[in-house]
Amino acid sequence: MLRLLTPRESESLLLSFLPEDLNTDLVDLHCHSTASDGILSPTELVSRAKSQGVTLMALTDHDTVDGVAEAQAAGDQLGITVATGIEFSSLWGRRSVHIVGLNIDPASACLRKAIALREELREERAERIAERLHKRGFEGALQGGRAIAGDSVLGRPHFARWLVEAGHVEDTARAFKRYLGAGKIGDVRVEWPQLRETVETIQSAGGTAVLAHPLKYGLTRTQLLRLLTEFHHSGGNAVELLCGRQNPTQTRELRSLMALAVGDSNDAPMHSSLGSDFHQPEQPWRELGCVRLPEGVEPVWNLWHTLHRDRPGEAISA
Repeated sequence: MLRLLTPRESESLLLSFLPEDLNTDLVDLHCHSTASDGILSPTELVSRAKSQGVTLMALTDHDTVDGVAEAQAAGDQLGITVATGIEFSSLWGRRSVHIVGLNIDPASACLRKAIALREELREERAERIAERLHKRGFEGALQGGRAIAGDSVLGRPHFARWLVEAGHVEDTARAFKRYLGAGKIGDVRVEWPQLRETVETIQSAGGTAVLAHPLKYGLTRTQLLRLLTEFHHSGGNAVELLCGRQNPTQTRELRSLMALAVGDSNDAPMHSSLGSDFHQPEQPWRELGCVRLPEGVEPVWNLWHTLHRDRPGEAISA
């Protein structure tokens, strides 16, 4: 007699829906839609991925899973496997880092609690950003940012677009350079949950915890090794070895640091993930499906195949 899988199991296991040979297919496990700070709707994003030749993708919007159901429905129509995903804001000590959760159960109570907390923190940050912009002479920033964000998670990119539309800057790049980037008036610190707690949340929701774009935090080699080591010791499953197009030398160096982070213990090596971090068109260095994993690494999807092999006899009942 077939046992019905729980919602958590059916969401966290891709089973036979995975493409047959992902080592040669185009995969993108990090991209954003209008559910957070992307330009394209979830449906438009999946359609673009299809046109780029992607066969497996994950929608990983910032601190929300609101776009996942729409993306998966589009994937069903277009023949693309769309895994559930999220990109959680977190802290490593006092530094902000991002942890991607793949194959999460969107209905998980612990996941929903973590999302609700971050929604509160983002709202508080938005109000503080708007207050600072107001003191700088930019009135109506909060209302303008909310109008642009709509139902999506309100973030600095929405304030940047408002500054452009209001005629205060020429483009969003200048908005960040002058007002919203690191060290500027709109750079408001948030006490996100710590890295270990974020990893535990993702895994409690049946997912795979991936350290997002580790080369983009501006860390020294020593600091990066410390981050990778702590992530590994916190139970992290994989590292985003490639995030958009990057220097091959940097990729090789990151691979060596991942190995050092595991050390000579009997622990399994950290797996490798990849993605474009796509937000909008006309950025070829972050185009959907623009990178492939190098040979000789353990891809993150092998973890999902392992889950499948470890559950013989289970099936999804119609």
